[in-house]
Amino acid sequence: MVVAMSKDLLDKGIKRLEWAREHMAVLGRIRNDLKKKKVLKGVKIGMALHVEAKTGILALTLKEAGADVRLASCNPLSTDDSIPLALNERFNLPTFAKKGETKKEYYSNLNSVLDHDPEILIDDGGDLIAMVHTKRKELLEVVKGANEETTTGVIRLKAMEKDGALKFPVINVNDAQMKHFFDNRYGTGQSTVDGIMSATNLLIAGKKVVVAGYGWCGRGVAMRMDGMGANVSVTEVDPVKAIEAKMDGFSVEPMLEAITDADFVVTTTGCKDVVAEKHLRAAKDGCVLSNAGHFDNEVSKSALKKLSKGKREVRDFVEEFTFKNGKKVYLLGDGRLINLVAGQGHPVEIMDMSFGIQAMSAEYLLKNHGKMENRVYEVPRQIDERVARIELKHMGVNIDKLTKEQKDYISGWGEGT
Repeated sequence: MVVAMSKDLLDKGIKRLEWAREHMAVLGRIRNDLKKKKVLKGVKIGMALHVEAKTGILALTLKEAGADVRLASCNPLSTDDSIPLALNERFNLPTFAKKGETKKEYYSNLNSVLDHDPEILIDDGGDLIAMVHTKRKELLEVVKGANEETTTGVIRLKAMEKDGALKFPVINVNDAQMKHFFDNRYGTGQSTVDGIMSATNLLIAGKKVVVAGYGWCGRGVAMRMDGMGANVSVTEVDPVKAIEAKMDGFSVEPMLEAITDADFVVTTTGCKDVVAEKHLRAAKDGCVLSNAGHFDNEVSKSALKKLSKGKREVRDFVEEFTFKNGKKVYLLGDGRLINLVAGQGHPVEIMDMSFGIQAMSAEYLLKNHGKMENRVYEVPRQIDERVARIELKHMGVNIDKLTKEQKDYISGWGEGT
């Protein structure tokens, strides 16, 4: 699927790609290394990611390193239409995506990537990998391995591994330190606030914001909302994370209590029905509901439909639901990733580090897949550290090194004096 041709849209996409490339120093360094090694030369790579400028630079990095790349969207509403147009028309990189895909179009685009017989998959949410294991099983003999970069996708893949259903190795990019420390926390935190503000143009300061889930994404959203002057309340099912949220200075409540006076709710869990019918019945009149998790099932849209006597779009990406009792609540971005539906996604420098992990993990799979089992692997420590050191150098930051005596000391078990 190619977005309709428009010179203005094409120029916009080219400029956004150029801007991203200029600010992605980590990928630039890795691109040069991969080109010299020629390890990706002729390798077919299939990608399903949010199709926006930073993703475009990852795809182009792999292409320039010699890979044969195809790209589709991993979410029906997260595409920046200028990017697939520019990738197809200017850079000759087959890209299948548009903002507002139907379910049929979404899966057709994923199939277009798989029709290319990819040896390496780079996935976001696990749909591409799941399709190879269900609808496209003939590719199980072709795919050597995959990367997955979301909590949602990793949960699915670990379940497959537990059931003995996973048929090739997958690297869990999501839990790399250079990914979840920065991408999930600082990236999701900043971009979610940006998406909510862009969609609503409402004030954050002084409002009650409920953040569902206190994983790395929830931490980031809570931190940034607090910085904007919000009164933040966290909901959790994990007792350890609940204590952490409390000690970080946030209120901790069950959703059924928290939503009664919430001005904004942001879900960040990767689970379904986080805001269910009982919560919607208790919600404050005028409550704004949004999601920063991968799929659009954290806020129950079926419950919204059941409780409402009507709905209308009141702003771009803002739907007003009027309940039968007259109460109104607002759903942002059809319950999908608000930071990409109404914003531009994570900051460029954040995705530079995450995509550096992706590129190096793809190289690692190609070199090592023959001796890897069919399970989910953590990102090797040397890849995390390599990306960190490149980023530190770009930032102009120097750090200390252990002396030989210090290394011996911390690796030994003798006297401490």
